[in-house]
Amino acid sequence: MNHILRPLLLLAVILTLTLPASAQTLDTVRERGFLICGSSNSLAGFAQQDVDGRWSGFDVDLCRALAAGIFGNPDLIEFRSYRGEARFAPLQTGAVDVLMRNGAWTAARDSKFGARYVVPSFFDGQAFLVPQSLGVVSAYELDDVTICVADRSGELAALDEFFFSNQTSFTEVVYEEESDLAVAYRAGLCQVVSASGRQLQAIRRELSDPSQHRILPERITKEVLGPVVREDDVTWFEIVRWTVFTLISAEEFGVTSLNIDSLTAARSPIIRRLLGVEGDFGSALGLRPTFMTDAIRAVGNYSELYDRHFGPQTGAAMLRGQNALYSNGGLLYAPPIM
Repeated sequence: MNHILRPLLLLAVILTLTLPASAQTLDTVRERGFLICGSSNSLAGFAQQDVDGRWSGFDVDLCRALAAGIFGNPDLIEFRSYRGEARFAPLQTGAVDVLMRNGAWTAARDSKFGARYVVPSFFDGQAFLVPQSLGVVSAYELDDVTICVADRSGELAALDEFFFSNQTSFTEVVYEEESDLAVAYRAGLCQVVSASGRQLQAIRRELSDPSQHRILPERITKEVLGPVVREDDVTWFEIVRWTVFTLISAEEFGVTSLNIDSLTAARSPIIRRLLGVEGDFGSALGLRPTFMTDAIRAVGNYSELYDRHFGPQTGAAMLRGQNALYSNGGLLYAPPIM
């Protein structure tokens, strides 16, 4: 009997080690009954808590879209914010199912920590925050200015390169932490702040009159942000990726959270496929045919999402810039649904 069982046990172990982890995260999420979603550090506009502990922001809405695609209910999430020092361990240990915003996408982060960046959801880079009184509308107009900068990831070197190539000059006021930049800028210790556009947006929102300050349109470095998942689950990777693609496609084809119900009768094959009326692109992922419809209905298309958290109603509107659709001069693009 033992001679028969041993080969069978050995075969079972081999199959366990070699079979792909096809839908393990999706199964875990469903059995739990809610999605655990996180981001790296709370940041105004992206992820912030109110006095009652409720989370809101761009990252949170991406999580809600994913939950809607899985459960049909965007509220079945638990949101967690992790400091930059703990970006990958919570993902590796299963403490979180997906990180909607982590450190910027790099080769090392995408290959060394058992994690995979899924798709760009926000394009950014080092930029400049200036007072309107400075009278400049482009970074190329900056000359002989004092700039507050936290030199943690090569920001000062990027400034040196930019001003050298532009044949202009600046004086740096260097700090160790980004949190010091807002304090120094408000105190008049520098004329300009240089940091990532998203960090500058958070600083601007905290100023007494954000309209008196602007973020210049240029980005002097490249930073790509997007969801991160464990590397061993292809199906989960695709679910997260097509959730983001869904919101981008919805904007491209004019589908919004307000008109989505009326468009289910549309004759356009593209819109019918997006809404799950024609074809079935959910079953291959273990989802309902209408998972894209559920995601759009929950948070709107990418434009609605962006405007909600970075639009004029925030009091500190941030231009779409690189985060506009490719057809409007930006970098956002989603593959065809077919």
